[in-house]
Amino acid sequence: MARFAEPMARLIEELRKLPGIGTKSAQRMAFHILRASEADAEALADAVRDLKAKLRLCSVCNNITDVDPCIYCASPTRNQRLVCVVEEPTSIASVEKSRGYNGVYHVLHGTLSPLHGVGPEHLRTGNLLVRVERGEVDEVILATSPTVEGEATAAYLADLLRPLKVRATRIATGVPAGSDIEYADEVTMTRAIEGRREV
Repeated sequence: MARFAEPMARLIEELRKLPGIGTKSAQRMAFHILRASEADAEALADAVRDLKAKLRLCSVCNNITDVDPCIYCASPTRNQRLVCVVEEPTSIASVEKSRGYNGVYHVLHGTLSPLHGVGPEHLRTGNLLVRVERGEVDEVILATSPTVEGEATAAYLADLLRPLKVRATRIATGVPAGSDIEYADEVTMTRAIEGRREV
């Protein structure tokens, strides 16, 4: 492997820590930053510093925000009694794209995964349970991924919510729009059949 000056080697090593970035990509990024203007390099460094200094978790839903509560929890136009539980803050954008949901969110910051050492104590469920116990929620939509971990997490949450007498629902999953039913696997077809609705 080529040897680089210490500042370049350090930057490459830090960039390699980013998800999906290998050595070659890290080197390309580092050399791009080196060739960038002083103003562009400073703007990037400032953006990273601001990200760490100004962002925090919403005290209500655990979304990443620069104001507390976040824009969803503080919105007077959203249904505060309808809570969609998602795995990560990035999942909110997927739900929002549908333009069919006007409730609020709760972010778990992960899923149950015993193989990776992630147990119930690692999920951010405390403030969700407090909201439900206070009677502030009519329905909790479990919108975790249809993976083994996502299904286990949804089942765990359903068990937690059952004694609290709140309506808990699971998002329907199934055959994606535009795909051929011939290529759907068994689990996908089962979910599609279970999630059917009147037409």
